[in-house]
Amino acid sequence: MSHNRREFLLQTGLGFGSVALSALLAEELRAGTAPPRNLIDPLQPLAERLPHFAPKAKRVIFLFQYGGPSTFDLLDYKPELLRLNGKAVPAVLKQQQDKVGGVFNHCKDELMAGPWKWAQHGQSGHWVSELLPHTARHIDKLCQVRSMVSESSNHAPATYLMNTGAILGGKPSLGSWLTYGLGSINRNLPGFVLLFKVGGLGGSANWSNAFLPAAFQGTQFRHEGSPVLNLSPPEGLAGVQRSTIDFAQSLNRKHSMKRPAVPDLDGRIASYELAWRMQSEALDIGELTQETRATQDEYGLHDQNSAMAMYGRMCLLSRRLVEKGVRFVQIYNAVDKLGWDGHSDNTDYHQRNAAQTDQPTAALLADLERRGLLDSTLVIWAGEFGRTPMMQGNNGRNHNPYGFTIWMAGGGVTPGAAIGATDEIGLRAVEEVQSVRNLHATILTAMGISPDELFFETSGRQERLTGVAQSWNLIPGVLGPPA
Repeated sequence: MSHNRREFLLQTGLGFGSVALSALLAEELRAGTAPPRNLIDPLQPLAERLPHFAPKAKRVIFLFQYGGPSTFDLLDYKPELLRLNGKAVPAVLKQQQDKVGGVFNHCKDELMAGPWKWAQHGQSGHWVSELLPHTARHIDKLCQVRSMVSESSNHAPATYLMNTGAILGGKPSLGSWLTYGLGSINRNLPGFVLLFKVGGLGGSANWSNAFLPAAFQGTQFRHEGSPVLNLSPPEGLAGVQRSTIDFAQSLNRKHSMKRPAVPDLDGRIASYELAWRMQSEALDIGELTQETRATQDEYGLHDQNSAMAMYGRMCLLSRRLVEKGVRFVQIYNAVDKLGWDGHSDNTDYHQRNAAQTDQPTAALLADLERRGLLDSTLVIWAGEFGRTPMMQGNNGRNHNPYGFTIWMAGGGVTPGAAIGATDEIGLRAVEEVQSVRNLHATILTAMGISPDELFFETSGRQERLTGVAQSWNLIPGVLGPPA
């Protein structure tokens, strides 16, 4: 294979995302050609591709908790914080200021415990706040990582980091990388679907395909009514729609053949075909009335709390999407630009957001398990960072990227595990400290993808979700007992 041909394939998105890339490129050089199954067809970019090794999970639902939940008010029980409520930060912890940036500068020298009661649940005996009574019933399914850290204390950069692996916009999102590497199971639906009323701060850069081919960008579905606007043609055009598309596509292909190094043209052709195929399947997925009344009530679809009903519709729709073969679904919880962001009144913000998300989240886990989907579906619950145990303003909490909890369930993760720890007041991760890069590497591995072997060559360098090769570690204990 000539250098020019290999460069052309990489630049136009015909990469080797479904195989062990470095090994196959070496094999390609020896054999002089590459097997056709290793190429991404630009006109069918979402065709399912083989993983690098046997996966534990086949699909992902990411419940993104926008705004930064205070996880020691929810899942990370801190009896010492309760004991020191209203008192000054212990001197020994103040000495850690150089390790926690300037969070002390924006808070009072006063520790603040949440007003909620705690209880142990399940065979694991993990403590859960009374804010999450429904999630508590599934505590033995959750694999908690209690020692996550971020690289930014600002919403947009930290949200970019959690979604794309970089604090600056312009990198492909996790969902884009997964669909680039594996394709999707259902060619009649997008491989990467988003559900939100208000997306994360920073907007579409959180779900962008960036330099990957256009087919791998996230597609927003509506959570009420028709999931995709303008999907049905006007009555008078329905009979000639296919012939019209065929004619337009023939012109597009002629145009594309003369411009072989412009991947957006292939992406446009593929998107027209996908829009045509979605007309029946996407409309059917949006018909939540097909679900039993008991299932609708389980998700809270008819609850008087409109925020819970909205989140419940998104959770139920996400189950229907993965059931139909969508590879990656991401939900954002926010009903405004604040989410869990309780600077002024942490109690109010967390009561509202817990009431919105707790029941639908538990319903999703129960529903996936009941339908035999949980073992092959990786459910992720995470915000962009945590919050300070010191009070900010009047009963508020500031951003804290130095220690927070996320959880995963299903998809081969270790149920009931609790990995890592923050200090006694929940300020800083001190045991098994884990970066977002490690989290991403663990997710890719669960999906059967070798993190270093999933790359896209652009501007003369190999770009990866996990950054420079071998710069990550799997989070020990998530996908099996620690070594």
